[in-house]
Amino acid sequence: MGTWATAPQFSGTDSVATYANQTLRLIVHTSTAGTRARIRISNVFGDRPLEIGSAHIARRARNADIDPSADRQLSFRGQSSTSVPAGSATVSDAVDLDVPALSDLAISFFLPNTTATTTLHTLAKQTSYVSTQTGDATAAATFPVGATITSWPFLTGVDVAASSRGAAIVAFGSSTTDGDGSTTDANRRWPDVLAERLQKEKGSGAQLGVLNLGIIGNRLLTDVHSPRQAGGPFGEVLQRLGPSLGDAGLARFDRDALEQAGVKYVILALGVNDILFPGAFIPASESVTAQDVIDGNRQLISRAHKKNIRVIVTTIPPFEDALFRRPSISFSTPEKERVRLAVNAWIRRSREFDGMADFDAAVRDPSHPARLLPAYDAGDHVHVNDAGNVAQANAISLALFTKGAPRS
Repeated sequence: MGTWATAPQFSGTDSVATYANQTLRLIVHTSTAGTRARIRISNVFGDRPLEIGSAHIARRARNADIDPSADRQLSFRGQSSTSVPAGSATVSDAVDLDVPALSDLAISFFLPNTTATTTLHTLAKQTSYVSTQTGDATAAATFPVGATITSWPFLTGVDVAASSRGAAIVAFGSSTTDGDGSTTDANRRWPDVLAERLQKEKGSGAQLGVLNLGIIGNRLLTDVHSPRQAGGPFGEVLQRLGPSLGDAGLARFDRDALEQAGVKYVILALGVNDILFPGAFIPASESVTAQDVIDGNRQLISRAHKKNIRVIVTTIPPFEDALFRRPSISFSTPEKERVRLAVNAWIRRSREFDGMADFDAAVRDPSHPARLLPAYDAGDHVHVNDAGNVAQANAISLALFTKGAPRS
């Protein structure tokens, strides 16, 4: 089952980082514990094979350094190196390693050849490390840091051996799930806080992993490849950043959610960008109705239920005066607010899914429900800060995570 995961993204048309004869040491934060572990590597957006010269997994000691007694070399079908074909992914062999819950792991890759990071997760909100050009440093207890990065190239998951009671919870969303607005290196995204709550809950916490499959800028209904998106006042910005914003939730749901190891629950938190983007980043002709967003959620719910996976849907928090700072643009309109309210009304009254978490009620300003409570506002009036992430995680009832079958 998964203890940590992230969604692969294309690096976009901005300058792509390239490494050669260097080691990446990527830091991730676990949700649940295990005594055996394996990693997942993605080259899904690559246009040539990804050559991994060697790879290690270890418990982090501090910064880029590891505990050498808890360092394990990884193999791939029994080999210490691997080649991941373009457009593909791979999983390492499992190794014996005591992986504590809520702990930091360091996953190190040696890249012997010139390697462009076309597949990565952009908004890691976590500092990772690149070696100086000194060859294979995957086993180095004290890492030779040449640079720091705040993305996760190629790495998309860490799995641990699970008991029969083990289950993974996938948080499937956009930047509000990905952690935009939270503090870097603090693990205060709402899925992190949910994982902490589960670990503190007597009896069941150690059996439930929480996997964050949010992507900044992601939409439920439409991906970034539509040629119509070249228009709009800020079409140039979206053309530059767009490829990294991910395939539509409808397109990536199977890969990023339903195919996670041990998944038994999905928390859906997509749709806000479908409502906000039209008329700003993209033409107003791509505006959506509440029914469009509802129908998109229904598709995901149906696909999850066919695999006996339970679905929790979250309401959409307020976004009055939502801003994009570079360039400065305001997203919100009264019509978009009406769409948000209609979607939330359906979520609150519908019985088509297996549970609901009212993020809207958790973080809105009671005196002005169309906007975020100032104490929770990260500053752009759409993303919440660390305190807001805690409020959202606390809005999820832990009683939802039982092993009963989903509603038919």
